[in-house]
Amino acid sequence: MTSGLPSRASGGSRGSHPWASTDVLVVGAGPAGLAAAVELRRLGAGRVVVADRDDEAGGIPRHSAHTGFGARDLRRVLTGPGYARRYADAAAAAGADIRLGTTVTGWDGWDGTPGGGLPGDGQYSVTLTSPAGIDTVAAGAVLLATGCRERPRAARLVPGDRPPGVMTTGELQRRVYLAGQRLPGRALVVGAEHVSFSAMVTLAHAGAQVLALVTDRPRHTSYAAFGLAASWRWHVPVWASTVVKRVAGRGRLAGVELGDLRTGKTRFVPCDLVVFTGDWIPDHELARAAGLAMDPGTRGPAVDTTLETSVPGVFAAGNLVHAAETADVAALGGRHAARGIAAFLRGGHGPGSAPGPARLPVTVEPPLLWIAPNVLRAGGPAPPRGRFVLRSDIFARLARIEVWQDGRRLATGVSYGMQPDRPVRLGASWTSKADPGGGPVTVRLA
Repeated sequence: MTSGLPSRASGGSRGSHPWASTDVLVVGAGPAGLAAAVELRRLGAGRVVVADRDDEAGGIPRHSAHTGFGARDLRRVLTGPGYARRYADAAAAAGADIRLGTTVTGWDGWDGTPGGGLPGDGQYSVTLTSPAGIDTVAAGAVLLATGCRERPRAARLVPGDRPPGVMTTGELQRRVYLAGQRLPGRALVVGAEHVSFSAMVTLAHAGAQVLALVTDRPRHTSYAAFGLAASWRWHVPVWASTVVKRVAGRGRLAGVELGDLRTGKTRFVPCDLVVFTGDWIPDHELARAAGLAMDPGTRGPAVDTTLETSVPGVFAAGNLVHAAETADVAALGGRHAARGIAAFLRGGHGPGSAPGPARLPVTVEPPLLWIAPNVLRAGGPAPPRGRFVLRSDIFARLARIEVWQDGRRLATGVSYGMQPDRPVRLGASWTSKADPGGGPVTVRLA
């Protein structure tokens, strides 16, 4: 399958000489970006360059030593590092040009208009900066797969002193699994979702005594098995309805002041380490710099069901558009975006082509927080895995979800066991009923 662009030589491998132009530039070498690169090469989409600021491809799974990766996309269960290596090797073997230690530092010459003064119709000029220097690459299409990050203590507005020993899960896992550090002492984990239990295990591996997981929720939001394992295997309790009111320590961490939301009482807990987990935000700086329309719910770029953004030829996938799903879901999203990009490159005949039908926003009402994808286009394909992903802010054993447009109900669904920090799935069969010329589609709880 050809790309529809002028013929260019096939892609290289890691460490190959940089090219002045490429069919597709993928920003981010995590699961979404690497899976997209493999699929693009399989579809014959031409040269694919993958740029990542890290020195090794694979993304967050590289320093997540626990198992459980790959069930949905690879149909096997791997450790995080093994999963990362599998995708990095597959992308290189497919012929993708993977540039590590490389940061996208600008969209040179682009004013937000396709082909705005750039070489070739519909190409984008992107500046890459690495220890080797500065390189400007003209790309026929761009995929942003920059992922997400946890909010650090400062962004959560937790007052108090600023001693060392306060970190996020990402920093913790890098220090333990990549740098081999030991972290003895008493530790407190702030948060009680999936990643919080992962941080607990990492701390135990590093020699720390984990005192508790602290959450302002009435209970943890991970799988029941995780809570049982924390209690029985690791002897770590979950302190629910509890908030961190202050961090104390001059020169070294002394402990934290906790507040009970039910009684209003406070207590001081001495500790040597505090790990803030969860509370995800997309790494959206590059998307904003590109002038892409942003979704207020996800806080990432607004994308349609092909995962194309508001600018034709610029796509987004993975946890940039739904922070934070598991690595295999992000990888499947990358594959889905690759198919939309391939259609775009073939000459604009696919549902992600430009110009195209009007973009119809898909919004949610509280207590729902966001939905992804969050844009519809007439005749567009189903979203990744044939479903939309939502988040809620409530616990509910049984929740009725309704889809409305201009006073007309398009669909009704049911969610069993809805809770914060966990995905809620909504089927896509209703999309054909939406009026392309109508108002926004709204998803709400009945």
